Amino acid sequence: MYRDHTVGVVVPAYNEAGFVGEVIETMPDYVDRMYVIDDCSTDDTWAEIQEYAARINGASPDAEPNRETFSFREESAEPLTDGGGAFADRVVPIRHEENQGVGGALKTGYLRALEDEVDITAVMGGDGQMDPDILDRFLDPIVEGDADYTKGNRLLYKEFREGMSKWRFFGNSILTFLTKIASGYWKMMDPQNGYTAISQYALENVGIENMYEYYGYCNDLLVKLNAKGMRIADVAMPAVYGDEESSIKYSAYIRKVSRMLLANFLWRLKVKYLILDFHPLALFYVFGALTTLVSLLGAGWSVYAKLAWGDSLFLRGSLSLMLFMSGSLFLMFAMLFDMRVNESKEVQIHD
Repeated sequence: MYRDHTVGVVVPAYNEAGFVGEVIETMPDYVDRMYVIDDCSTDDTWAEIQEYAARINGASPDAEPNRETFSFREESAEPLTDGGGAFADRVVPIRHEENQGVGGALKTGYLRALEDEVDITAVMGGDGQMDPDILDRFLDPIVEGDADYTKGNRLLYKEFREGMSKWRFFGNSILTFLTKIASGYWKMMDPQNGYTAISQYALENVGIENMYEYYGYCNDLLVKLNAKGMRIADVAMPAVYGDEESSIKYSAYIRKVSRMLLANFLWRLKVKYLILDFHPLALFYVFGALTTLVSLLGAGWSVYAKLAWGDSLFLRGSLSLMLFMSGSLFLMFAMLFDMRVNESKEVQIHD
């Protein structure tokens, strides 16, 4: 336990042989349970998880685990129980029969943590990039009641992002901006950071069953947290990259995550500002976006009319410019209102 709170850690692993064992072995002593998810790896990840689990749990290294204990029930999308009492074993190995993606692996671990009624559930990747010695910095804001969800931030200080390539930093910065708009957490940075912790209350209320299962799971969860009025904390941490290889295909990643963020943004406006409560900023966003779109279409038609028929560009161009400025003002007012509504929902942990 950590400060009278039970702590679980979800460890998603896909082809992390040579890394995941060290993650399990170096987990802080105050962690009560580790949910180590092998997402249908094609290397020796599962064997390594079993070996370290047996060692830590005190079982024979040669013992065969109960198949049902560590399988994943596809039809129910829920992990099966191990048949024992809560926290009977410190390490709970779970194996997916089919690859679910990192978001799917997290969903499995989160659902199991809810089943075990763990007070705080953290996430540490199976690649060893997340320093276990700073886990307490993610737990403290939740224990002290300052946040419902904490996440790492590698972008706050220049020295913390020295290990990050310029291309990765650029891509992360773009996704940070898009996620700010989609989620409503305007102070938040580095939304792709997977080092996180969440309270039992937030996990119960955020609708984890519908969690996005591709790599944009972090962005998706932030939107869901904001829609439910949860508080988040950014925890400054250095970027760490080792010898592991990323399995992300960036062409598909950018396309899928951008589409998901747009859909989530519209969903958040509907749920937070029209259904659960009412705020005119939702209408400002809609009117501003439509006006801006009409202005761009008008500008395009003006140019076409000028080139095709020699029509005057001044009148149509001026009207399009006025519409664009009006739409942009509505969008900026909507963002300003959104910032003010959510400014009390964010905390920055610098030290």
